[in-house]
Amino acid sequence: MAYVAEMILRTIPVLAALALLTANVAAAPTKSVQAAAPVTVESLLAQARAATAKGEVELALRLAQSAIVADPARPTSYVALGDIHAAAGQPDYARNYYDAALEIDPQEPAALKAISALDRSPAATANAAR
Repeated sequence: MAYVAEMILRTIPVLAALALLTANVAAAPTKSVQAAAPVTVESLLAQARAATAKGEVELALRLAQSAIVADPARPTSYVALGDIHAAAGQPDYARNYYDAALEIDPQEPAALKAISALDRSPAATANAAR
């Protein structure tokens, strides 16, 4: 019996310490964790435009490609990818993406305007003269 009493006396301080620790943890203020914004086609395209503005062409291309993968039926994603290629001095790639946008929506105004701009560019007239 003395052994049992001795064990109880040893465990009481341990249990009291655990109770105090858990009380402190429960009373501690918790940080509010903000949920990450969902990834949407619009957010991918906005990030692609921002990357293009910073001169991060590879990142911009990957983001715009991700937007196409997320929603392949959205012509604005193809236009955005075409715009990135056009800004990078790759008019042939740009034209392919503008054409892809027009296959989805033949009246896509941004694609029509971009193709018109490509046709008026000095590089396009130089290629036509060859």
